[in-house]
Amino acid sequence: MTDKPYGVDPPARPVLRKSLGVMDGVAIAASSTAATTSIGIGLGVTAGVVGLHLPAIMLLAFLPILGIAGAYSRLNRVEPNAGNGYVWVGRSLTPWLGFLVGWVQIVATVAFLAYTTAVTGSAILQLAGDAGLHELGGLSLDPGSTAQTTAVGVFILAAVTLTAVTGIRTAARLQAGLLVFEYVVLLAFCGYGIVTGPHPFSWSWFDPFAIPSASALAQGLLLSVFCYWGFEAAFSVNEEVRNPRDASKAGIITLVTMLALFLLGSVAFQRVLSEEELAGHGAEGLAFFGERLAAQPLAALPLVALMFSAVASLQAGVIPTARGMFAMSRDRTLGPVWSKVSSRYGTPAAGTLLIGATATAVAALALVIPRLADMIMATVSAVGIVVALSYALTALAAAVRFRSLLREDWRQGVRAVVLPALSAAALLSLGGYLCWSFYTSTDHLELRADNGWFLLLTPLVMIASGFVAAAWAKWVRRSPYFRTGEGSDADAPQLLATPQQTYQETDHAR
Repeated sequence: MTDKPYGVDPPARPVLRKSLGVMDGVAIAASSTAATTSIGIGLGVTAGVVGLHLPAIMLLAFLPILGIAGAYSRLNRVEPNAGNGYVWVGRSLTPWLGFLVGWVQIVATVAFLAYTTAVTGSAILQLAGDAGLHELGGLSLDPGSTAQTTAVGVFILAAVTLTAVTGIRTAARLQAGLLVFEYVVLLAFCGYGIVTGPHPFSWSWFDPFAIPSASALAQGLLLSVFCYWGFEAAFSVNEEVRNPRDASKAGIITLVTMLALFLLGSVAFQRVLSEEELAGHGAEGLAFFGERLAAQPLAALPLVALMFSAVASLQAGVIPTARGMFAMSRDRTLGPVWSKVSSRYGTPAAGTLLIGATATAVAALALVIPRLADMIMATVSAVGIVVALSYALTALAAAVRFRSLLREDWRQGVRAVVLPALSAAALLSLGGYLCWSFYTSTDHLELRADNGWFLLLTPLVMIASGFVAAAWAKWVRRSPYFRTGEGSDADAPQLLATPQQTYQETDHAR
């Protein structure tokens, strides 16, 4: 047998062009996290589960995510790689779990792109309605229709995919411009809402013990993890930043910024809207919030910000996914098309186009759920579970890899080992409990967002497909990743070197 699945010696390790700084990484990660979309849509979905305790659940979810961010940052210092969790988990735990981390991040992002495609289309149709356009060619325009919103959103997905192909620097500049507008509008409306909202402020909003039930707490936490998801996009471009420390700085800056925005947004929404209004408007929540605070045309500004956020997050979703698949293809766990680098743009152009096409196909499959609000709920629940699994495995990889620090420096050991391990345990426990609650909530399967078996089956299919793809990579592609990914260099002295020294040594070894 041969380890040359393509019939020839593997080509030289493909590399990406280094052109990004800290703020470029912040723009990409912040766009991927999509604070405006999370506030405009995610808060309403979460309020339907936890009631008027959005600030509490956002603060509580931040704690394990902070531990995950620390794990990403420390692992990135010693081994910057576009595959990040896929590489780190494969080296420190097992290649099977490493491949699973890379795979579920891919399928979760593709599902997210399909969902965001519909959200983008919904925002555009809502803006058309505000402008007086309610019918086109005899068709009544409905921003709550999955079919109509997906059809409109696909055109936007195609445009941002082409922009991502032309160069990550161009994409980062576009995203930075969109973010400035979004945040100005978000800060202005949320600040005004906090000051003038008719509902009195209550400290009980920050009390997690007042959440109705344990299952509501678990689902609310995973929905909040979904809101924070995307900060690690800064690490997906860590081979394209000038210094690997810049990726770590960008990820941490993004995460802290998201916490501040989520707390501001949750308090403002609860000051302006009742619990019924929060939970009942779904994808149109931010537009309703704007209309309660201002008259047209100013009331349309939050909706424009939502549209910009959705567009930016579409592009930011395409970029890290293409880089993750680039790293996996480089190890021959995926086909060679994903690691082809455009000679003109210095980006994985073919892979980026394929990601856009795949997301379009998944968006079309999502049409089996006719109501946009139901499709959003099903997608967010499934993605929340698989993202929690991916984060937990990456944190465990950090705990294993840096375990020697517990003997050498207990303070560093707590930060590098204990906190990531606790964060991983929290996320795995939440995911397991939520899966069990889905399983016991019904006795039959229906394609409905309120059917527990459907909500459980979706993430299980995502995870199971990862093991099937891993088996194909190991025994059909005969990828060397399943040998070289084994083991850990946890006790190697270079782990205590400076980030730049470690990066230079790693690059030289390659």
